[in-house]
Amino acid sequence: MKMLVGYGLILALFAFVVLVLERSRRKDGSFTDYAVAGRSFGPWFQTMSFLNTWLPGTIFIVFAGFFAGGGVIGFYVTAYSLMAVMFMFFIAQPVHDWGRRFDLRTQADFVGMRYGSKAVRIVAAVIGVVSMFPWLVLGLQSLGLVFSYLSFGVVSPVEAVFVGIAVLGLRQIWTVRMGMRGVVISDMVQGIVAYGVGGLVALGLLVGLLGEGHGLAALPPAFYALPGIGSEAGPMYYFSIVATGALGAWCWPDIFVRLFTARSTATIKRSSLQAATILFLFINLLGLMAMVAHSLPEVAAAPDRVWFIVAERAGVLVLSIAGVAVLAATMGNISALTAALGTQVAQDVVHVGGGAPDATVTRTAKTAVVGATLLGVAGAVATVNVTSGLLTLALTSYQGIVQLAPALFLGLIWRRGNAAAAIAGMVSGFAVAAVLQLEYPLSIPWAWGLTSGVVGMAVNAVLYVLVSVLMPVSAQERERVDELFDSLHPAAAGAAPAQRSGLRAA
Repeated sequence: MKMLVGYGLILALFAFVVLVLERSRRKDGSFTDYAVAGRSFGPWFQTMSFLNTWLPGTIFIVFAGFFAGGGVIGFYVTAYSLMAVMFMFFIAQPVHDWGRRFDLRTQADFVGMRYGSKAVRIVAAVIGVVSMFPWLVLGLQSLGLVFSYLSFGVVSPVEAVFVGIAVLGLRQIWTVRMGMRGVVISDMVQGIVAYGVGGLVALGLLVGLLGEGHGLAALPPAFYALPGIGSEAGPMYYFSIVATGALGAWCWPDIFVRLFTARSTATIKRSSLQAATILFLFINLLGLMAMVAHSLPEVAAAPDRVWFIVAERAGVLVLSIAGVAVLAATMGNISALTAALGTQVAQDVVHVGGGAPDATVTRTAKTAVVGATLLGVAGAVATVNVTSGLLTLALTSYQGIVQLAPALFLGLIWRRGNAAAAIAGMVSGFAVAAVLQLEYPLSIPWAWGLTSGVVGMAVNAVLYVLVSVLMPVSAQERERVDELFDSLHPAAAGAAPAQRSGLRAA
């Protein structure tokens, strides 16, 4: 009977999402419709779409466990998330305006256009695809906890992973068929369940724990300390994880594409304010609940299961609702990952030379989504019992994806940056970060606790600036970049939209 409640709620959510998708389904008029939903969505759709990609199901597991096992350091998630939406506000105009003007559809597409280089586009696409894949596997794997807990002992943890994979595999049918439009529309439903209902559950669980006598005063002193001089992590560790999270936010292709699906720059800016409010409330409620729950012996023994452990104490229905919130967050994240991955493979790797009909590129993108999903399933099955090792790989990929930041952000504010500088920075930064991460998984002792991603970014940025300053560029390239930046000024706002040639890329 308990299992019927848990799995019944899962079925209800799944059926409702599919119903909404089917009622909103329409034939794509072009690859732009498939890749960026025709740049047609308003602020609330943008807000929920961003949140459902930014906060995956692991926010309830790995990150809640960080609060439960580490204390106030967990609030770095709040810090870098708010900085990420601040960046959203300030980069909205150039990204959206150039995206609309040049019919850009992916992050790699955008970076390639900025530097007028197919090579830059390919390098950015490969880094994005390689870095996203471990998170796809981790997302599929994390579903095992949902289906295990909501079976109330009927399904084993290993069997639950296969059940979760089957459900997500079925869900991917609509991601393949509808592209980004389906992702954004389903994000509205899934986001409300994950962060609206999930936030209310977190509040209720927090109130319940406080009512039972658990509180912040019962936590050990270490829970209120950040790493400093003499600590294992090092004094610069906290700075590193906040900086990596904030700068890396818009380096993820599935996050960046949110700037292309909006109907206007004003929509994105309004969405950033809405997202900041929801992020602040949700993350802090979840974090406080997880910290307070540390005084429960079972939570102290398994911090990453704090969400399920505390919800289970509140009864079958609360646990089932809590599990569905994790499922909703996970579905949104996996759909966004595979949609972005498929589009980048199709447009920025396979058909990077251009000239292919929209129908061909769309078909390739759909094939890539299916292929990525199957590879993700294979990875999840092969690593059923090695979650911690996979998490290390996923964190390594975060140190890698942030190497897109210098080329991306400096390219938005500095006209001098060129293609050679972007490639040199991205490749060297990624290589340095990967090597250091393998040697120092937590932080680098001789760098005062800086992480591999920050050191790699420093090398990346220095090379970017040096090559940009020392390497001459042609007069034609300077003219192209000047025209690109001048198009952002009000006097040039009435210029006719460019095609996907000309200014776009050499």
